[in-house]
Amino acid sequence: MSKRIVIDSGPLIALFDKDDKYHKNALEFIKKLKGELISNYAVITEVSHLLDYSVRVQVDFLRWVFDGGISIADILTEDLLRIIELTEKYSDLPMDFADASLVVLCERMKIRDIASIDKDFGIYRTREKKAFKNVFLH
Repeated sequence: MSKRIVIDSGPLIALFDKDDKYHKNALEFIKKLKGELISNYAVITEVSHLLDYSVRVQVDFLRWVFDGGISIADILTEDLLRIIELTEKYSDLPMDFADASLVVLCERMKIRDIASIDKDFGIYRTREKKAFKNVFLH
């Protein structure tokens, strides 16, 4: 089984935005990747919104997703209670919907490797109080 990594919006935005300060890091990360990237529609929505400076770039991103750049996992109705719980728990940061949905995705899929530019993933913990390993900021 190949390594599975949950990916947040930051590295994806950087991958498609040549002016992003993490663009080179994102390119290298993707080139060296040996495994499967997994995310959800909350992240895809966030990335698309933040790439709104160019319809062409948004389309390039969505085409890349469609072509298998990432695997998409659903947010389930039953995930909403845990998302609410996490949002309340980390309200001082604050934790947004996309981040909470990724923590829930990691819990459900038993994945602790995450790719993010968000240092908050160093603070977040799983239901079992386990830390995440940020494989993008290492």
